[in-house]
Amino acid sequence: MLVPGLLLLLLLALLPLARGSVCEPRHFGSDSVVCVCSALTCDFPGVIQAPDAPFFTSVTSTRDGLRFHVETDLLASEQSDANVKVMVNHDLQYQTMVGFGGAFTDATGINVNTLPEDAQDQLLKSYFSPEGLEYNLCRIPIAGSDFSARPYSYDDVEGDIELKHFNLTEEDYMYKLPLIHRAQELAEKDLLLFGSPWSPPAWMKENGMFNGSGGLLKEMWQPWSDYFVKFVEAYEAEGVPIWGLTTQNEPLTGFDDWYWNTCAWSAEDQRDWIKTNLGPTLEDANLRRLKLMIVDHNRDTLPWYPSTILEDEESRQYVDGIALHWYADDWAQPSLMDEIHSLFPDKFLLYTESCEGWDAAPDQRVVLGAWDRAESYASNIIEDTNHWATGWVDWNMALDTAGGPNWANNFVDSPIIIDRSTGEFYKQPTFYALGHFSKFVSPGAVRVYSSVAGSSMFQAAAFRNPDNTTALVLLNVEETPESVLVDTGRDGDYVNFDMPAKAIITFLYQSPAAAA
Repeated sequence: MLVPGLLLLLLLALLPLARGSVCEPRHFGSDSVVCVCSALTCDFPGVIQAPDAPFFTSVTSTRDGLRFHVETDLLASEQSDANVKVMVNHDLQYQTMVGFGGAFTDATGINVNTLPEDAQDQLLKSYFSPEGLEYNLCRIPIAGSDFSARPYSYDDVEGDIELKHFNLTEEDYMYKLPLIHRAQELAEKDLLLFGSPWSPPAWMKENGMFNGSGGLLKEMWQPWSDYFVKFVEAYEAEGVPIWGLTTQNEPLTGFDDWYWNTCAWSAEDQRDWIKTNLGPTLEDANLRRLKLMIVDHNRDTLPWYPSTILEDEESRQYVDGIALHWYADDWAQPSLMDEIHSLFPDKFLLYTESCEGWDAAPDQRVVLGAWDRAESYASNIIEDTNHWATGWVDWNMALDTAGGPNWANNFVDSPIIIDRSTGEFYKQPTFYALGHFSKFVSPGAVRVYSSVAGSSMFQAAAFRNPDNTTALVLLNVEETPESVLVDTGRDGDYVNFDMPAKAIITFLYQSPAAAA
């Protein structure tokens, strides 16, 4: 007769293995490591699936250097006397998830193109392939943003209100479309792409500039609406289906003397533009299938800005969702998301831009190996999804070691940093923090109830995937390990374990049978 330990080893040997490759760590003086990739080598977590009951799989990343460390073990039938208790309840279900990803900025393409061809492929596989993070939701700047080498639009011919000179630019053909096409080839999940404008052509604006202060001239409301249609048609003609649009990146910045591309929109003007121009124009072009998102700015715009638009029945009919950025989340409470959801429960919430380093000192915009930035990503994603966010989209997918290029010198950090001098790229801790969600929370997953008791230093979010598996993500920001009990929501099935200090863990297991 097999003893229990040998039986467990035999059963584990029969489980499908994750064919991953390990991190090549490198310290740059921070509290954690980056993983180094080149044309010759790169780490991939591999295909990781939830095992059959009564097993569970854990995927762990830590400040001490673990990156997607995979273990599989038996679920326990008894509860331990742990200090931290996590409970999952599949009977309490909330929003359906759309996905996770990043942005195809000009800066991303400029940096990726500096790598040897094989290294470029390693980078894109890292984000989009089934062996990588499995991104499925990505943003495309409509023409230029600050993360371009220059300010530009798709029609810089003064007074061309009929947009006869509208055309995609070299940036699209060199930096955006090639990367998107390769991502489409690599992705197993459907790739959902949405466009966001930073500025109309300068001649359409009150101040005649891409940046500065000023909004769209009212007589340009219709040409600007036509511009949206032309963008969608141009990209789809290049084999890139568009899933959605946001109405304007950070519309309130245009009321200041802003450094980079912007356009001011009051909530009232945007409401009237949507119902009189943009909405009908998209409908006439048979593009009502697109998901139209308003706001695309910080959480402190809630609920007043979107409410002004959505309280009007004519404009509301054209709006599908509310796009948010994270830059005010330290002082704008997540309860604002609950409030706007309760007012308009049929409009989804989606985080469309976040990045680290944006408010750091100039020499700290990029910090290689900073674990606190990984914690910041994981904490924010957990908070946002626990307050109705249907997904979370990062900003630039790849920047250089200065955090650019950026024509306005607005440098920031990125999950992948490219070292042009060596042909290497570095996967930051934030790369793995986001991957703990993007790889394991499938499109169509439903968030289910989770709670944490016993420590304010822990956060949790739980999701029931369409294949009836559960992904539970835990974050521990304590400086010491902690004993943890997870009540999985399956009757009599528990996980008893010691969670490392400064760690992110995703647990994968079979969900309980759905109620009849």
